[in-house]
Order: sequence, then structure tokens, then C-alpha cells
Amino acid sequence: MKPDTVYLSNTPLSEARTLWHEALNAGGFFSPKTVKAAVDEALGETTAAPVYARHSSPSYNASAMDGVAVRFQDLGMASEASPVRLSSSQYLPVNTGNAIPEPYNAVVMIEDVHTFDNQDIELISPATPWQHVRTVGEDIVATELIIPQGHLIRPIDQGALLAAGITQIDIVARPAVTVIPTGSELIEPGSAVKPGQIIEFNSRILSGYLSQWGADVTIHPPVADNPDQLAEAVLEAARNSDIVVTNAGASAGTKDFSSRVLGSTGTLVVHGVAIKPGKPVFLGLIDDTPVVGLPGYPISALLTLHLFGRELIYGFSGKPVPENEYCDAIMSRPMPSAMGVDQFVRVTLGQVGDKLIATPSGKGAGSVMSMVRADGLLTIPSGSEGVGAGETVRIEMLRSRKEVDATLVAIGSHDNILDLMANFLHRMTPPLRLSSAHVGSMGGIMAIRRGEAHFGGSHLLDEETGEYNVSFITRFLADTPLQLINLCYREQGLIVAKGNPHRITSLADLIARKLTFINRQKGAGTRLLTDKILRDSNLEPDQLAGYNHEEYTHMNVAASVLSGSVDAGMGIRAAAQALDLDFVPLAEERYDLIVPTVFLDDARMKAALDLMNNDSFKTRIEELGGYNLRDCGSVMYQH
Repeated sequence: MKPDTVYLSNTPLSEARTLWHEALNAGGFFSPKTVKAAVDEALGETTAAPVYARHSSPSYNASAMDGVAVRFQDLGMASEASPVRLSSSQYLPVNTGNAIPEPYNAVVMIEDVHTFDNQDIELISPATPWQHVRTVGEDIVATELIIPQGHLIRPIDQGALLAAGITQIDIVARPAVTVIPTGSELIEPGSAVKPGQIIEFNSRILSGYLSQWGADVTIHPPVADNPDQLAEAVLEAARNSDIVVTNAGASAGTKDFSSRVLGSTGTLVVHGVAIKPGKPVFLGLIDDTPVVGLPGYPISALLTLHLFGRELIYGFSGKPVPENEYCDAIMSRPMPSAMGVDQFVRVTLGQVGDKLIATPSGKGAGSVMSMVRADGLLTIPSGSEGVGAGETVRIEMLRSRKEVDATLVAIGSHDNILDLMANFLHRMTPPLRLSSAHVGSMGGIMAIRRGEAHFGGSHLLDEETGEYNVSFITRFLADTPLQLINLCYREQGLIVAKGNPHRITSLADLIARKLTFINRQKGAGTRLLTDKILRDSNLEPDQLAGYNHEEYTHMNVAASVLSGSVDAGMGIRAAAQALDLDFVPLAEERYDLIVPTVFLDDARMKAALDLMNNDSFKTRIEELGGYNLRDCGSVMYQH
């Protein structure tokens, strides 16, 4: 080693960053290591793979009220003029959270129950199927995506994972960082200070910030101004750490050995950056281990660590930089509120054109997933009756604005492919988020009409033309330039229990055998398909037990069948296959994405559309079952 060698230059910051990134990428630094961790200990960690629910939550049909569990069929004729009286063998007293066993399928609130001395009860109103019952999978459905790859785990996420039966996950290992303070003048805190000595405290500052950003930090004892001792310490740290940070000795003085040691033991990428303070900083590699050499002055050290060290930590672990802020957004739909209470509404946020749109992310006091998905909180004060659609509201942000700006908003029909799309987008660099609201095909068309979504999924069949979606677009979106882009063809049919014990082949079988059904919500393409099949079979909706019992996704329909709450429901084959259920195919339908032209050049939308040509993405779709991708990515219509 030549102690008089000087490497100091004055590289522009942008150029230094480029050189540094190129060296890191060439060394494969941004290929995180994966370790397993207990969910209880995973707070603040980053997922190394997408995490899917192991079982549904709730895992049993649970009472949502204090009252009595009954068979809704027993109350069909109940009224004030003709009350129904039930004996103790015909009902079951329940409290909130109690299991609802067979044969009961509804709960009547205790305040609506009149009890006699002999324990008979009298009821004056009919009950609907599963009234005041939290059905299996109401919050989380088995196989549902809980959190994607690259997600920073929050307390609410831990709760959702545990509720879904997950106790261990794969996480990105925290980078191990060794901080090496240098200088013969340094002494440990608490020592008596003599002239010429300095208490070594920089390493504590640097260690604190590194730990805060997500690193596991080891502070090396101070190393004297001796190049051989420093080389030994740096080489040992490089063998045992993911990142090495040296402090002091970075300049060109006669006792500044740090950069010279790196130049002789590794590769010096940059030495000297055109910034003030912090010019002497150096960046290099020992094999594939990054070494960041910070100046000795505390502010210079902190500034340069912020510029070059922080991105290493977050890049290694995939953690987003936390930001606490408020924002103004426009409510996408009305949100009523009861007078006299402060209501906190969980919302998702997305920048759609020039509008930041806030949409409630879920409902129900027991809905963990609504908080997992939430981007912010809207507070509706006690003196308000609610917020109107189109009203500007103040949102407390739970995610950074950067994440929100990187969010693609999808509103429309549900399909399991959207979960895959969300994970693929989140794995990109920089990551993109997909916020999807499942409101049915017509709900998506209306959202696009109001300018509230980047795209919407739709599978609306025009019975007269046999064409999907086009007639509805020309009717409701005539003034919106758009493209209709095919995502897939998919099998629709009846989701039934494993082995199809009732030998169901059609909706007619359900009616003839008085079996129970679960429907999709009004406006859903699947609901329209159900109605068409009923009409074609000369059947009436009110003949189908459970026709008015609605769910909002295919997976919720499948979960209801799996739990035994119903005998069948209309849905896609992928949902049945995901929960190991049987499937009775009834139709193949086309599922398209409606994309307003104004968003076709949006980087977020382009990333989603590019996935349609991604072989890995297509392979994962086909593994779900029941899909045909013959026109995937093709423009089926535009105006």
C-alpha cells in the first residue's frame, strides 16, 4: 500500500449516483436474501413472496348480534297481525360472536324478541337468509392475497395474517451493517477526555439512523490511524456483513487511510463528490460488499449517509420511506354517517387524471382486510350526517403520497387475475400498486363515466347481439374515448361442494331439489348471466332459494359453498379450483378491460397492459384454471 496515494476527485452528484448504481447492479447487490420469520416477530419486515390466506376468517358462521338464532324459513309469515311463536327447541339464544350451528341460518336481535315464561318466544317480522350472521370468509377468504411481495408489514397486516391461519412467512433479511469509526484520537463515551482526544459518538448517530431504516447494525471498536489495522478490520467486516460503513479518514490528509485501504483491498468506485458538506465521501466494493466511506465531521457524515447509505438499506430490504401527511381528496361515492358519533372511514386513494379519488376500502367493525388495504382515514365528525359523492375531504394518510401516486385504480367486475396483476405490479422497480374495488361490471362503467378509475373489468353480454360489453359502452360511455382490451375468456358455472354430492347439473336442479344458492350483487356480469340462464330455462328468480343472498366476489361465493352455508353459487372455475371445490361449467364468457384513451399513455396503465405480453404472468393465469388467453391484450373495440 502507498500511503501517499490520493484518489480524491470532485464527481458531480448525478454521475456519482450513476457510477454507484452501476457497480451495485453489476455485483448483484439488489438480490435480497430470504429468511423465515414468525408473524409475531415480523413487524417492520418486508415480505419476500406474496402471502395468501391459509383459511377463511371468520372460519365459522358467527352471530353478529345478541339475540336468537332461528331458521329463516320458520318466520316467513311473521307479522304484527300474525306473530310467529317458537318453542325453545326451535331457536338458540346467542351472543355476538357465538357460532351458528345447523339448522339455524339467521339471527333476530334480542330487542325484537318477546319471551314468555315457558321460554317460548314470539316474533313479528320475517327474517332473511343469514340475517345478522357473519358468514365464513366474510373478512378473509382462503387463498386470497393478504399482502404482496415487497410489502412492509404493519401491525394490521400481522393481525390479518394470523386471522388467516398464517404463523410463519418468508421475509427479506435485514442487511447486516458494520460501522467502523477510525482515528487514533477517538475514545469511548464515558472516558475521561484528555487534550487531543475526541469522544467517539458519530457511530451512535450513524447506527441509529441505519437501524431506523431497517438495518441490523454492529459498531466496531475505533480503529487507530494504522493502514494495516484498518485493512484487517474492513476485510473482516466485509466477510461478515452485507454493508460496511467507515467513518473518518476519507479525505486526502496524511493520516486519511480509509479510501486508500479500499483502493488496495477492493474496488474504489467514487472518491469525492461535488457536495458541501460531504465532499470526501467514497464508495466502493470489496468483492460484492458495498463500502461507504463517510467524512469525519458529524454533519458531513450524516448528510452523505443520507445520500448514499439510506438507499442501500431500503434497496436491500425493499422498505418504503415512511411519510406522515394529510391530503385533500374527492369522495367517489356518498358515505353516510350517524349523527352523534365520530366516524373513521378507511379509504383507498388513487390519482385519476387531475383528481385524487378517495374510495371506502371496506365495511364492518370486524373487517381486518379493509384496514390492510386502506391508504388513509377520513374522519366524519359527530355533527355531520355524512359526506356526499364529489365532495372534497381531508384524509389522514396511512401510506406515503409517493405510494398513492404509484397506484393504479381499477373499479369493476372481480376476477382472480387482478390479484396476480397486483403482485406482479408490486414487484416492479419502482413498485406499482393496484387498488381494485369489486362493484360489478356496471359499477365499473359508471365509475369510468365519472372519471374515477383508470380501468374497469367487464363481462356484460348483450343477449340480442351476442357481443360482450360493446352495446353497454356505446350506451353509457358514448362520450368517453376508450379502448376495450381483452384480458381473458373464462368458464362460468356453478361452484358446488367437493364431489358434487347433490349431483347438481343446472340451476333447475337447485330449484327442483330445494337446494340453496348464493347470488352476486346487482350490476355484476355474473348476476346478469344467472338471470339469462333462468330466463332461458323458463324459471323465475323467486323460485331459487337464496337468489337475494348476495356476495361481491367469486372467492366469497366459493367460500360460502366450502363452508356448507349454501349448496351452490355462480362463479368462475378458478375460484372453485382455488378452494378445491367442484365446478359445473355452464358458459364461456369474455372478460375485458375498459380503458379510457386518456390513460393509455399513463406509465401505471402501460405497465399493467404490458403484463398481458409477459409469459410468466400468462403462465400463472393458466395455473389458476378455467382461463383461455387466445385474445389476451387484443383491442376488441374502440371509439
